[in-house]
Amino acid sequence: AFSSGIFQDEIIPIEIKGTVYSKDDTIRPNVNAESLASLKPVFPNWGEASTTAGNASGVGDGAAICVLTTRERAQREGLSIVGKYVGSAIVGVEPRYMGISPIYAVPKVLSQLGLSKEDIDVFEINEAFASQFAHCVEELEIPIEKINPNGGSIAISHPVGMTGARQVATGLAELQRTNGRLLCTSMCVGSGMGAAAVFVNEARH
Repeated sequence: AFSSGIFQDEIIPIEIKGTVYSKDDTIRPNVNAESLASLKPVFPNWGEASTTAGNASGVGDGAAICVLTTRERAQREGLSIVGKYVGSAIVGVEPRYMGISPIYAVPKVLSQLGLSKEDIDVFEINEAFASQFAHCVEELEIPIEKINPNGGSIAISHPVGMTGARQVATGLAELQRTNGRLLCTSMCVGSGMGAAAVFVNEARH
């Protein structure tokens, strides 16, 4: 996705001290299975340690913006309407297992809106750790092809406080490319919180 330029539509180039930044610099295109296997565990006190820098989200710097307004205001200001926010749900789980919260947040928001997993075209679910993400995917029973189709936080990085907005931008951009209709975003949050939201692609062909 990175080498094909898919993310460029989501990035506004900025200039800092004469240098223009227009691409993510946290993506590591030369990573392979052998290099990942050579990394040492970062949490040895967790028992049989398997979490490394290669299967956990990187902590990068980033900024993102989502403009949320009424349809009337957007039309009055001449803004392009790319998506519609439909609804969201917040859940709480045992704090020590906060990574599992999408398992509860996704079904909750879908139930609130009268939707099923099959109705959703793209899911953007945050990857804090590969083990946590894999567990959520298995429990939610969502086809992996629908989730983070262009990579998630392990590949792109996870700027804390920005990832939610990036999920919306990335997910809506993917719906525009594929002419899909519905996006569901979800992430775990520190201290046991979790959230999920649904958006409609308003830029369908």
